[in-house]
Amino acid sequence: MICPITGWNLNVTINVYIGIVRKNIFRKAIPMKSTLSVIVAVLVFVISVAAFAAPAAVLPKGYLSWKKSERKIDTDKSSLFYGIHYIYADKAAMKGYQADNRFPEGSRIVVEYFNIKGNSAVDGPKNMIVLMKKDKRFKQTGGWQFAGFGADGKPSGLDPVKICFDCHLRDAAKKDYVISTKKDFK
Repeated sequence: MICPITGWNLNVTINVYIGIVRKNIFRKAIPMKSTLSVIVAVLVFVISVAAFAAPAAVLPKGYLSWKKSERKIDTDKSSLFYGIHYIYADKAAMKGYQADNRFPEGSRIVVEYFNIKGNSAVDGPKNMIVLMKKDKRFKQTGGWQFAGFGADGKPSGLDPVKICFDCHLRDAAKKDYVISTKKDFK
């Protein structure tokens, strides 16, 4: 089991700790009753951290069947989002757009980015996919989970606070941190 907060392999961590405890029990350095109490406390802590930790981002299957925006083009070559993109919004997100960017918990928005091929009239190859999911556990990012994926759908490892949320905070704090609006979906 991998801890979602630290990334540590908890099986190894617990086994190493138990091994140290066993070694000390046999040396009679730590009384057995105290050792069991410590083991139980560590297990309760590990389980509670895993239970309350925010889940890892997963690219939703079937997002291509969600409501799709019109084609948008960013021709600023210095922009992270240079290229062509399409926004996909699930039913909950569409309700949020209709409510002037007040999104209910669980709303999901996926944006696909394509390179510009020669001229902007043609979509080039896909270069990245991003996800926003309304989740109150992500307090540091305004109640949204941000995640980036490569063209293949695998996590990109982008820092969601520095790469995503800083711009959303600057450009859309009064719109529930969502830059797009219902006008993007005609």
